[in-house]
Amino acid sequence: MGACWSYTRDQFENLEKHTQWGIDFVERYTKFVKERSEIELNYAKQIRNLSKKYQPKKSSREEEESKYTWCRAFLASLNELNDYAGQHELIAENMTSQIIAELTRYIQDLKAERKTHFHDGRKAQQHIENSWKQLELCKRNFERACKEADRAQQYFEKMDADINVTKADVEKARQQAQLRHHMASDSKNEYSSYLQKFNQEQTEHYHTLIPNIFQKLQEMEERRIERVGESMKTFAEVDRQILPIVGKCLDGITKAAEGIESKTDSAQVVESYKSGFEPPGDVEFEDYGQAMKRTVSENSLTKPDKPDKSVKGKSKLFFFKKNKGVNPEDCSHLPPEQRRKKLQAKIDDISKDIQKEMDQRDALTKMKDVYVKNPQMGDPSSVDPRLAEIAQHIDKLQTELQKFEVCVSVMQNTSTKVHLQLYTIIYNIHPDENISSEVQTKVQTDTEFDDFDDAEEDLLPTIGTCKALYPFEGNNEGTLTLAEGEVLFVIEEDKGDGWTRVRRNEEEEGYIPTSYHITNPNNP
Repeated sequence: MGACWSYTRDQFENLEKHTQWGIDFVERYTKFVKERSEIELNYAKQIRNLSKKYQPKKSSREEEESKYTWCRAFLASLNELNDYAGQHELIAENMTSQIIAELTRYIQDLKAERKTHFHDGRKAQQHIENSWKQLELCKRNFERACKEADRAQQYFEKMDADINVTKADVEKARQQAQLRHHMASDSKNEYSSYLQKFNQEQTEHYHTLIPNIFQKLQEMEERRIERVGESMKTFAEVDRQILPIVGKCLDGITKAAEGIESKTDSAQVVESYKSGFEPPGDVEFEDYGQAMKRTVSENSLTKPDKPDKSVKGKSKLFFFKKNKGVNPEDCSHLPPEQRRKKLQAKIDDISKDIQKEMDQRDALTKMKDVYVKNPQMGDPSSVDPRLAEIAQHIDKLQTELQKFEVCVSVMQNTSTKVHLQLYTIIYNIHPDENISSEVQTKVQTDTEFDDFDDAEEDLLPTIGTCKALYPFEGNNEGTLTLAEGEVLFVIEEDKGDGWTRVRRNEEEEGYIPTSYHITNPNNP
C-alpha cells in the first residue's frame, strides 16, 4: 500500500481542493462519454439515411436490380450497412446505460460521502481549536493569579515590616496574601488539568481523528480512481462487443461482392434485350433498267383521266391522342422474344393466383360440409357468398389466362414464318409479287397525279413502304388492322412511342405497332 494521507494531516484545505477536482474530473469524463454517445447516434442516423437514400425504388427493384448480380450485391451491401448502423446505435445505448447512468449516480454518492467526511474533519478541527482557546484562557488566568499572589505577598511583607502599621492591618494583608496564593494554586491546577486534557485531545485529533477521516477520504479517492478506470475499460468493451457483428456485416458485404458474376450479368443483357428477330438475309439485286424499256407514249406528260376515288379519296384517319405512357396488356409493344417472356410470366402469375383461389374454395367447401353435418358449428349458407365471389374471380382469372395463352400459342404457331421474314429489308418489291406490284403502281400514281388534282385534299407524302410481320387487331380508334404479309405506305416514322403512321390503298390511315412491321425507305 502507498503513502497514507495521514501524513498530510496539516493539509486539510489542499485535500479538500484535490478531492473536489477529482469529482470535477468524473463529471467531465461523463460529459465526454455522453458526447461520444451522441456522435455514435448521429453517425448511425447518417448511415441509415445513406442506406435508405440509395435503396432502389420499388418500381424498378423487381425489373432491374434483381436481374444483375452487381445490383443485388449493392442491395445486400446497403442492407449490411443498415445493420452496421444498428451496431453503432447499440454502442450509444450501452454507453448511456453502462457508463453515463452509472457515473451520474456515482457522482451523487461521491459528493455526499465527501461532504460527510469533510464535515467530520471540520467538526474535529473546530473542536481542537476551541480546546486550544480554552487552554489559552486557563493559562492567562493562572498567569494573572500568580501575579496577583506575588503582589499580595509583597504587600504583606511590606506591612509586616512597617512598625507603624497595626497588627490588624498586618493580619489582613497576610490573609489576602494567603487567599491570592490559594487562588493562584487553583488556577495552576486548573491550567495543568486542562493542559493535560488538551494534549490528549490534540494527540487524538492528529493521530486518530484526522488520520481516520483522511484515510476515509483516501479510500474514497481510490475508489473514484478505480471507478474511472473501470469506466474507461467499459468504454473500450462497448466498442469491442460489437466488433464480431460489425465483422459479420463486413463479411456480408465481401460475400456479396464475391457473388458478382460478370459473365452471368453480361448474359442477362441478352435475356433482357433479346428480340427474337433473325438477322437480315442478303439484299437482292433490283433491276431499275426495266423502266427504260417503256415507250414514249407511256411516259407522256398528258394529264390522265381523273384517278379513281379509291386512290385519291379523302383520308379517313380519326385523330386521337396516342397512349405513350401506357403499354398494351398483351405486350404487343415489345419484340417477340421479350413479349413471349412477359406473357409467360403473366401466365405463371395468373396460374398461381388461380391455384390460391381454388385452394381457398376447397377449404370453404370443406367448411360448408362441416356446417351441414354439424349445424351447431355454423350456418352453411354463410359460406355461399364467399364461394360465389371466389368462383367469379376464378372465372375472370381463367379468362385472362386463356387470353394470354392464345397470344403465346399464336406467337409459337407463326414463329416459323416470322423468322423467314424478319429483318428482310425490302428496298424494291419484286415484280412477281402481286401485292408488291400493286403498291409500286399506287406509289407512282400518287406521285404523278398529286400535283394536278386541286379538288382533293392533299395527302401526307409517302416516305416508304412496310411489310407486316404479324397480324394486328387494331381495336383502338386511330389504329389499323393488319394482316400478316400486308404491304402498306409509311407516312410518318416512329417518334419514339412505338407507333408508326401508315396508309392503306390511299383511303385509310392509322397507326400500327412499330415492332409489327419492317420499313422499306424510299430510294433517292
